[in-house]
Amino acid sequence: MIAADHATLFDAHTSYGLVNAYEAIAVTQHMPYGEVMRMALMGTAERIGARRAHETGLVSEVVPGPLLPGAALRAAADLTAHPTEAVQGTIRAVWSAHEAARAQAFAHAPHLIALGNLPPERQARLSADRTREHRVR
Repeated sequence: MIAADHATLFDAHTSYGLVNAYEAIAVTQHMPYGEVMRMALMGTAERIGARRAHETGLVSEVVPGPLLPGAALRAAADLTAHPTEAVQGTIRAVWSAHEAARAQAFAHAPHLIALGNLPPERQARLSADRTREHRVR
Protein backbone atom coordinates (compact mmCIF):
# COMPACT_ATOMS: atom_id res chain seq x y z
CA MET A 1 0.00 0.00 0.00
CA ILE A 2 1.24 3.48 -0.86
CA ALA A 3 0.31 6.32 1.50
CA ALA A 4 0.52 10.10 1.21
CA ASP A 5 2.89 11.63 3.77
CA HIS A 6 -0.04 13.39 5.46
CA ALA A 7 -2.17 10.24 5.81
CA THR A 8 -3.26 8.93 9.19
CA LEU A 9 -4.63 5.45 9.85
CA PHE A 10 -6.70 4.08 12.71
CA ASP A 11 -9.22 1.41 13.59
CA ALA A 12 -12.39 2.58 15.32
CA HIS A 13 -13.93 -0.78 16.32
CA THR A 14 -13.35 -0.64 20.07
CA SER A 15 -14.46 3.00 20.27
CA TYR A 16 -17.89 1.92 19.03
CA GLY A 17 -18.20 -1.23 21.13
CA LEU A 18 -17.19 -3.66 18.41
CA VAL A 19 -14.66 -6.46 18.60
CA ASN A 20 -11.79 -5.90 16.21
CA ALA A 21 -11.43 -9.48 14.98
CA TYR A 22 -11.10 -9.88 11.22
CA GLU A 23 -9.19 -6.66 10.65
CA ALA A 24 -6.72 -7.28 13.48
CA ILE A 25 -6.16 -10.83 12.28
CA ALA A 26 -5.43 -9.62 8.76
CA VAL A 27 -3.09 -6.80 9.81
CA THR A 28 -1.01 -9.08 12.05
CA GLN A 29 0.33 -10.47 8.79
CA HIS A 30 2.03 -7.11 8.19
CA MET A 31 2.74 -5.43 11.52
CA PRO A 32 4.40 -6.37 14.81
CA TYR A 33 2.07 -7.77 17.47
CA GLY A 34 2.46 -4.81 19.85
CA GLU A 35 1.64 -2.28 17.13
CA VAL A 36 -1.46 -4.23 16.08
CA MET A 37 -2.60 -4.52 19.68
CA ARG A 38 -2.14 -0.80 20.29
CA MET A 39 -3.90 0.27 17.11
CA ALA A 40 -6.78 -2.16 17.74
CA LEU A 41 -7.28 -1.06 21.35
CA MET A 42 -6.79 2.71 21.03
CA GLY A 43 -9.67 3.12 18.57
CA THR A 44 -10.35 6.71 17.56
CA ALA A 45 -8.16 8.11 20.35
CA GLU A 46 -4.96 7.59 18.39
CA ARG A 47 -3.93 7.53 14.75
CA ILE A 48 -0.80 6.21 13.12
CA GLY A 49 0.93 8.70 10.88
CA ALA A 50 2.15 7.60 7.45
CA ARG A 51 5.79 7.52 8.52
CA ARG A 52 5.03 5.26 11.54
CA ALA A 53 2.79 3.08 9.38
CA HIS A 54 5.74 2.62 7.04
CA GLU A 55 8.14 1.83 9.90
CA THR A 56 5.81 -0.89 11.20
CA GLY A 57 5.03 -2.42 7.81
CA LEU A 58 1.42 -1.29 7.44
CA VAL A 59 2.31 0.64 4.27
CA SER A 60 5.13 -0.11 1.88
CA GLU A 61 5.83 3.42 0.60
CA VAL A 62 5.20 7.01 1.69
CA VAL A 63 5.17 9.80 -0.87
CA PRO A 64 4.31 13.51 -0.77
CA GLY A 65 0.54 13.91 -1.15
CA PRO A 66 0.58 15.49 -4.62
CA LEU A 67 2.74 12.62 -5.91
CA LEU A 68 0.41 9.85 -4.66
CA PRO A 69 -1.59 9.32 -7.89
CA GLY A 70 1.59 9.10 -9.95
CA ALA A 71 3.23 6.67 -7.53
CA ALA A 72 0.16 4.43 -7.57
CA LEU A 73 -0.07 4.50 -11.37
CA ARG A 74 3.65 3.73 -11.68
CA ALA A 75 3.34 0.73 -9.35
CA ALA A 76 0.29 -0.51 -11.29
CA ALA A 77 2.11 -0.10 -14.61
CA ASP A 78 5.15 -1.99 -13.30
CA LEU A 79 2.96 -4.82 -12.03
CA THR A 80 0.91 -5.14 -15.20
CA ALA A 81 4.08 -5.22 -17.32
CA HIS A 82 5.02 -8.63 -15.86
CA PRO A 83 3.65 -11.88 -17.28
CA THR A 84 0.22 -12.52 -15.76
CA GLU A 85 0.98 -16.16 -14.93
CA ALA A 86 4.10 -15.24 -12.97
CA VAL A 87 2.24 -12.56 -11.03
CA GLN A 88 -0.65 -14.90 -10.24
CA GLY A 89 1.69 -17.70 -9.15
CA THR A 90 3.67 -15.34 -6.93
CA ILE A 91 0.53 -13.97 -5.31
CA ARG A 92 -0.64 -17.52 -4.57
CA ALA A 93 2.75 -18.44 -3.10
CA VAL A 94 2.87 -15.42 -0.80
CA TRP A 95 -0.74 -15.85 0.32
CA SER A 96 -0.29 -19.57 0.98
CA ALA A 97 2.63 -18.78 3.29
CA HIS A 98 0.20 -16.96 5.60
CA GLU A 99 -3.09 -18.69 4.86
CA ALA A 100 -3.00 -21.56 7.38
CA ALA A 101 -2.54 -19.38 10.48
CA ARG A 102 -4.92 -16.75 9.17
CA ALA A 103 -7.61 -19.30 8.33
CA GLN A 104 -7.37 -20.75 11.82
CA ALA A 105 -7.62 -17.29 13.40
CA PHE A 106 -10.57 -16.35 11.16
CA ALA A 107 -12.37 -19.51 12.30
CA HIS A 108 -12.34 -18.10 15.85
CA ALA A 109 -13.47 -14.57 14.86
CA PRO A 110 -17.29 -15.07 14.82
CA HIS A 111 -17.23 -16.47 18.36
CA LEU A 112 -15.05 -13.61 19.62
CA ILE A 113 -17.30 -11.03 17.99
CA ALA A 114 -20.38 -12.64 19.55
CA LEU A 115 -18.72 -12.50 22.98
CA GLY A 116 -17.57 -8.90 22.82
CA ASN A 117 -19.76 -6.71 20.61
CA LEU A 118 -22.08 -4.33 22.43
CA PRO A 119 -25.79 -4.38 21.58
CA PRO A 120 -26.65 -2.13 18.58
CA GLU A 121 -28.32 0.54 20.74
CA ARG A 122 -25.16 0.96 22.85
CA GLN A 123 -23.04 1.06 19.68
CA ALA A 124 -25.30 3.82 18.32
CA ARG A 125 -24.91 5.85 21.54
CA LEU A 126 -21.13 5.56 21.36
CA SER A 127 -21.22 6.72 17.76
CA ALA A 128 -23.45 9.70 18.55
CA ASP A 129 -21.36 10.74 21.58
CA ARG A 130 -17.96 10.47 19.96
CA THR A 131 -15.54 13.37 19.93
CA ARG A 132 -13.16 14.19 17.13
CA GLU A 133 -10.04 14.54 19.31
CA HIS A 134 -7.18 12.14 18.63
CA ARG A 135 -3.40 11.87 18.77
CA VAL A 136 -1.15 11.03 15.85
CA ARG A 137 2.02 9.09 16.58
